[in-house]
Amino acid sequence: MTKLSILDIVPVPEGATPGEALRNSLTLAQAAERLGYERYWIAEHHNMIGAAGAATGTVIGFIAAHTSTIRVGAGGIMLPNHAPLMVAEQFGTLECLYPGRIDLGLGRAPGTDQFTARALRRDGARAQEFPQEVMELRRYFGEVIPEQVVQAVPGGGLDLPMWVLGSSESGAAAAASLGLPFAFASHFAPSALLEAIAAYRANFVASPQLDGPYVMLGVNVVVAESQREAERLFTTIQRRFVNVVRGDPRKLPPPVDDLADYSTAKEQAQVASMLRYSFVGTPDVVRQGLDGFIDMTKADELIVSATLFDPAARQRSYELLAEIWSEKRVTATI
Repeated sequence: MTKLSILDIVPVPEGATPGEALRNSLTLAQAAERLGYERYWIAEHHNMIGAAGAATGTVIGFIAAHTSTIRVGAGGIMLPNHAPLMVAEQFGTLECLYPGRIDLGLGRAPGTDQFTARALRRDGARAQEFPQEVMELRRYFGEVIPEQVVQAVPGGGLDLPMWVLGSSESGAAAAASLGLPFAFASHFAPSALLEAIAAYRANFVASPQLDGPYVMLGVNVVVAESQREAERLFTTIQRRFVNVVRGDPRKLPPPVDDLADYSTAKEQAQVASMLRYSFVGTPDVVRQGLDGFIDMTKADELIVSATLFDPAARQRSYELLAEIWSEKRVTATI
């Protein structure tokens, strides 16, 4: 059965502080653990007043320290922003502190705008070296050999699970050639989804970490007791992406009754295309939608984003989704 996980940008709603957002994410992660979600990933974003996950490794440590069984990880670390050795040391430390629970998802995008990328001292050319840098990182996590001049301490010998994140066939090619699981960002960049996962599966080369291809797909899911309420809650996500289209980053906006009052028809069409793989409604509606998506993609795992304004509504949506999965599990065993 397809596994179910959570992707969290640590949203900062209007009227809230980053500290409150971080504590809300911890509360959600603890609920996710009780509800049986597989993993809880934090996304790396910089200079975004509506997202408080910039210090991704620190947030992962915070959540892992206050949970006990759920896997916690990065979805992802934008590798060209960081020296591979420092990533190995940071995640090696996390793995030592919370053994068997840390995931390291790796992407090549900056996770920000071009001005902030410069402030990060990011070299754009390094994105072209992404597969080589992943291999360098893998070597730091491998067994230390006598002639090894540079070691990751902690890190060496830990064999930490790594993933490749992407939204294109180039990301799929990197994941396939490296023999790593592939997480596709279909929750906001869906256009190349089917081609990318087909290429990944066709070209996968087995590795010590993974015998065969493994695909995790991002989806937006909003579940509520009524269709009207779910669609209203979803307008927060739509408004957030309207702001992205406008190049006008803000804190997470509250839901509205009519999105047309906030955006133009052209903006709505752009956002609808970006959010194509969004499943919004009552449990029955969402179940049918996700069943169809899984049938189409044969996903091994879904990682769900529900970036809602009200933390209580966000948690309730994940509770209802977990109930759907519990019912599917029971049905599968009958």
